[in-house]
Amino acid sequence: MSAATLTPAAPGLAPLTADDVRIGPRATLRHIGALTRRNLMRIKADPESMLDALLVPIIFTLLFVYVFGGALFPTRQEYIQYMIPGLLGTTGLNLAMAVGTGLNSDFQTGVMDRFRTLPIGRSAVLVSKIAAEMLRALVSFTILIGFAMILGLEIKAGFLHLFAAVGLSLMFGMSIIWISMLLGMSLRSVQAVQGVSMMVIMPLQFGSSIFAPTGTMPGWLQTFTNYNPLSALADACRSLINGGALTHSVLIVLIWSVGVTAVTAPLAVARFRKRT
Repeated sequence: MSAATLTPAAPGLAPLTADDVRIGPRATLRHIGALTRRNLMRIKADPESMLDALLVPIIFTLLFVYVFGGALFPTRQEYIQYMIPGLLGTTGLNLAMAVGTGLNSDFQTGVMDRFRTLPIGRSAVLVSKIAAEMLRALVSFTILIGFAMILGLEIKAGFLHLFAAVGLSLMFGMSIIWISMLLGMSLRSVQAVQGVSMMVIMPLQFGSSIFAPTGTMPGWLQTFTNYNPLSALADACRSLINGGALTHSVLIVLIWSVGVTAVTAPLAVARFRKRT
């Protein structure tokens, strides 16, 4: 079949050509751009889907600063300097794990059936979801940092280091998205994806150094927190924002991010190909 007789492309995608049929790098990039735009247009059409990105950082900040801050540190100002950098990591984690529910819903509602009829790179569908989610995360990080600065957060190491902390959090969140998408394609329902995601998120969040120093924890829990990548991410962001040694914690986060992506990205793409 010639390119001219192929099914027309979906709205937002360029007309199909012979190059598209072969799904070369240029065509794949074009499809990623079009599908990313589609994902962002869905957010525009449903603004309520941004509530978690907009409100969760504010709610977490208020709850932990004013409920636990005075009990864990001598002053709330000290707790803000300690806890807010760690929240960069947990905010990215929460947003990343939500991608799986959206992907599962796309399969349930037949959206993926439409993609199945189009000669587009299967990885383009997944990568476009990551790109859209990274933009949502940037909005969430901006709100978190801006609100924390209103409460008194000081960027002691300078804004270049702050941008580095945001970039490191985005990189780690991107690796977690692959896990979330793999869950979304492996489990049968949205409720199952949400339940398993919570089982992953809760131990990682609260079994880490994000909200409290690990020195007062029992020995077995300290062992867990020492190997918890969120502890390394929190420590790295803390050092970048407040100043301090960076090498070890940043290296650990980079290793975790690259390792998780290297393992789960091929599995997610393979699972997507199998389902479509």
